[in-house]
Amino acid sequence: MPRVKIARKSTAIDMTAMCDVAFLLLTFFILTATARQPEPLPVDTPASTVTIKQPDTGIGTVTVGHGKVFFGIKDQNVRVKMLENMSSIYKVPFTETEKKRFSLMESFGVPINQLKQIIAMDASQRIKVGQPGIPVDSVGGQASELHQWIYQARIATKQINESDMRVSIKGDQKEEYPTVKKIIDILQAQNLNKFSLITSLRVADKKK
Repeated sequence: MPRVKIARKSTAIDMTAMCDVAFLLLTFFILTATARQPEPLPVDTPASTVTIKQPDTGIGTVTVGHGKVFFGIKDQNVRVKMLENMSSIYKVPFTETEKKRFSLMESFGVPINQLKQIIAMDASQRIKVGQPGIPVDSVGGQASELHQWIYQARIATKQINESDMRVSIKGDQKEEYPTVKKIIDILQAQNLNKFSLITSLRVADKKK
């Protein structure tokens, strides 16, 4: 007796719902992603096997490269409070608009008497103009500007976040030791003997 052949029917899957979900997820990630700001002082950090991630808040970063020193704070409200403290110390007034623009700057590297001009620029202009770096040497027995920036950032972090600010040093691997030594001396003068060194992951470890 011959077998009964069952007619074959083509199958079709409606992908409309899947496409909708994919575009919704794509839209979500685009809207919630934070654009990476260009670094005003790009440095080639030394390689390391350590993979500890930096915290997103409560940290100040001193960037050293090409004989220049830059400083940055993660928290925007701490940046504003730090600027207000420095304004009071050095008698350099800043408007509310300037404070708001400064709060959007991840790092800077100029003497405080030139900071207004840098704040008035956009990110691309700051990179093109080239910032000379924050002064690290004391003048007339007074603490250097970098010392004051770090100290006032610590005070602002304590007041706003009610926690101690952590400090990281991000240095170029070809930077001469005396410049880095000055940074360490400034930290030790504030009894900051514990800090992090930012490095990049070794190529061999990236492939694993």
